[in-house]
Amino acid sequence: MLVLVAPGQGAQTPGFLTPWLDLPGANDRIAAWSDAIGLDLVHYGTKADADEIRDTSVAQPLLVAAGLLSAAALDASPDVVAGHSVGEITASVYAGVIDDTAALRLVRTRGLAMAEAAAVTETGMAALLGGDPDVSVAHLEKLGLTPANVNGAGQIVAAGTAAQIAALTGDMPEGVRRVVPLKVAGAFHTHHMAPAVERLRDAAAELTPADPAVTYVSNADGKAVATGDEVISRLVGQVANPVRWDLCMETFKELGVTALIEACPGGTLTGLAKRALPGVKTLALKTPDDLDAARALISEHAGA
Repeated sequence: MLVLVAPGQGAQTPGFLTPWLDLPGANDRIAAWSDAIGLDLVHYGTKADADEIRDTSVAQPLLVAAGLLSAAALDASPDVVAGHSVGEITASVYAGVIDDTAALRLVRTRGLAMAEAAAVTETGMAALLGGDPDVSVAHLEKLGLTPANVNGAGQIVAAGTAAQIAALTGDMPEGVRRVVPLKVAGAFHTHHMAPAVERLRDAAAELTPADPAVTYVSNADGKAVATGDEVISRLVGQVANPVRWDLCMETFKELGVTALIEACPGGTLTGLAKRALPGVKTLALKTPDDLDAARALISEHAGA
């Protein structure tokens, strides 16, 4: 059984889209998406520096575009799909809930709304490496921080004001080895993003979603979602609520997943899976050079 997953914000790096544009038809697809949302995805995916693609309103559409482009090149037929944070919009296309243009328009609204919400107060996020999750969550709450991403494999991402994040680096929970600031420009999946929820809800109301054609696992609680309306409702609500990727991976276990492929720019979710899902084969799509190995994995594990 194969699960195809899409990464969230922070996975982007300068120039990561460049090799994908050499694939047949890739430039045309990216150009069409760029026109649809009024954003030059080719420029940001090939020439922009790290600060430019850290901008929430840029990073989110860029990640969804890359996830869709790499999955199209792979031409996979996964049994299960899921996405981390903004990657859930990518996964909704994998599941046939909405089409690619609708996804890019939705994520453009999401990115702009979240960027505006983040501009109200200086906020950020940081990953805690190591430690006991229960101990870490209690410590974060003491500092006024939110455990915005509970990722499993010993990783929790804290979110809050810049001052709260700074306090965390000097006052780590017991057992935590390191606090790593993330390449994001706001405290996502917290109450700081509440203003963005209404904007996204208005945009989502214009969609006509289909029910998922494959098992769609929601990162709100790790549960499989059966209807398109519920998928869209969860896409809206997750902006201001924590991501429970740990529960998604528990569901992958229960479903009997045997292989996991992470769409471009892959690496983060496969790293978590290697630690939390022993025995599950993993592969990250970083460049088109990874496609042949991914297709081989699909032939062995898809179609349960």
